[in-house]
Amino acid sequence: MSVRVQPVILAGGSGTRLWPLSRQQFPKQLIELMGSESLLEATLRRLDGLDAATHGHDAVHFATADEPIVVCGTEHKLLTAQQIERNGRRARIVLEPCARNTAPALTLAALAALAAVPGDDPVMVAMPADHAVSDLDAFRRTIAKAIEHAVSGALVTLGIVPDKIETGYGYIKAGAALGPAGDGVPQARVLERFIEKPRREIAEQYLASGEYWWNSGIFVCRASVWLAAIEHFQPAIHAACLIAFDRGLHQDGFTQLDVDAFESCPSDSIDFAVMERITHEPRFPGVVVPLAAGWSDVGAWDAVWDMSNKDEDGNVARGRVIFEGSADSFAHSDGRLVACVGVNGVVVVETADAILVASKDRVQEVKAMVGRLKAAKGAEAHDHRKVQRPWGFYDSIDHGERFQVKRIVVKPGARLSLQMHHHRAEHWIVVRGTALVTRGEETFLVSENQSTFIPLGTTHRLENPGKTPLEMIEVQSGTYLGEDDIVRFDDQYGRVTEKKTPG
Repeated sequence: MSVRVQPVILAGGSGTRLWPLSRQQFPKQLIELMGSESLLEATLRRLDGLDAATHGHDAVHFATADEPIVVCGTEHKLLTAQQIERNGRRARIVLEPCARNTAPALTLAALAALAAVPGDDPVMVAMPADHAVSDLDAFRRTIAKAIEHAVSGALVTLGIVPDKIETGYGYIKAGAALGPAGDGVPQARVLERFIEKPRREIAEQYLASGEYWWNSGIFVCRASVWLAAIEHFQPAIHAACLIAFDRGLHQDGFTQLDVDAFESCPSDSIDFAVMERITHEPRFPGVVVPLAAGWSDVGAWDAVWDMSNKDEDGNVARGRVIFEGSADSFAHSDGRLVACVGVNGVVVVETADAILVASKDRVQEVKAMVGRLKAAKGAEAHDHRKVQRPWGFYDSIDHGERFQVKRIVVKPGARLSLQMHHHRAEHWIVVRGTALVTRGEETFLVSENQSTFIPLGTTHRLENPGKTPLEMIEVQSGTYLGEDDIVRFDDQYGRVTEKKTPG
C-alpha cells in the first residue's frame, strides 16, 4: 500500500508576545528570530529528509507530497509566498480573510489535501510555522512513528517530555504504551487527556508525576479522519469551512476563500474543538508520540533566550549590545547601542520605533500590553517603522502634522501599483539608481540627484527598470497622510481596489 504524506504548515499566528520585533503585519513566523532564516523558512527546511525517515515500513510505502499546504492570513500572502520561493519550494497557499484559530485552519488544509489528488486520502503532518527544532533527525524519526499510527485512523499528536515547570503550555496525559519502542524513538502512548495551561502548583505536580507531557501543537492524521472528527464535534466549523472552500477561488497556487462564509465560521483551536473531546469518543482513537528534538514554541522572549548561545554570565546579546555587571539577560538591538549595567534577568528589545524592557520571568504579559496598545490605536502594534512590501520596503524617517518623510527602496525590475491619493501630494528625490515614473498621461526617467513632483489626485506609478536597487526619498504633504489613502488601479500583486485600502 502507498500512502501520500501531506505536510501542512499553519502560518496564521500573530506572535504578540514577541513584540516589538513581531508585529501584526510582520509576525514572528516571518522574521529572522533565531538566525539567518525566518521560522517559516526553518519549518520548510524541516521537511527535507522526511521521505527517508518514513522508509522501512513493512506494509506501507510513504511518499511525501512535493508541495506543502500553507494556511496564512490574506494580509501576509505576498511575504509568505516570497519566503517559500526563497526557500526553493512551491506550495499551495490557503488564504484566511480573517483569523479563526487553528481548528478551521486545519479543516481548510484537509479539504485542500483531498482536492489535490481526487480519490486519495493523505496523512497530514500539520505543524505551526513559528516553532524551532534543533535535532532534525530526531524530529523526522518521530514524525515517521506518528505517521504509522495515523495510517490506521488515529489522531496523533507529539508530546514534549517536560524538563521544568511551565505554565505557558497545554499538557497531555500519556496513557498505556502502544507497541515497542524502536528506531531511536520512544514508544507511542494512548492519549488519555488534554489539559489547558495549568496553574503553577498544578504544573509542579505534572512535572513530578512523569505522566504529563507538553502539547507541541504538531498533529498527524488522515485528512478524512480530521474532517470526520471536526464534523462530529464542531459541525458549524466544518460547514462554514466547506462552503468557504467550495466557493473560493483556486488559481496560481492560492486559494482565496469565500469571505462571507469564512467570517461566519466559529473560532476555535484544534485542542478545544477536537483533541480534548476524543478521549470520550472511541471512534476517534488518540495517540501521543514523545518528541525529544530540542523543540521550542518560541512563544516569548524567555524562550528565545533559552534557545540562544549565552556568555559566561548567561547573557544573550544581539546587535550593538554591551553588558556590564549583568547576568541571565537578553538584549536585542536593531540599530542603536543598548548598554545594560547591573541588571539581572531582564529582556531589552530595541527597534527603530519602540523599546521593550521586561523582567524575563514576566514576558508572557507582553501580550496584554500589546492589547492595550491596539486599543489605543498605537501604530507600533500594527507595523514597523520599516515596512516590507513585495516590491521592496519603505522606512518612515520623520513626520509632523502635515508632512511625512520616507526612504523608499525598490528591487530591480519591481514596480509599485498604479495609484492615486485623495489627500496628499508627493515629492520624489532619487539618491541611487534610476526611477521610471508614470504621472498622469506621461512616463519619464528620473536619475540620481534628480526629483519630480506628484500633485494631489494625480494617477502615478514608480518603477525600477535597472539591475540595482532604486533608492529615493519621498516627502509627503497634505491634510491626511495615512497609508489607507491609496486607490489602486493596476497592481501586479493583486491588490487592485475600488476604494481606499490599507498598504
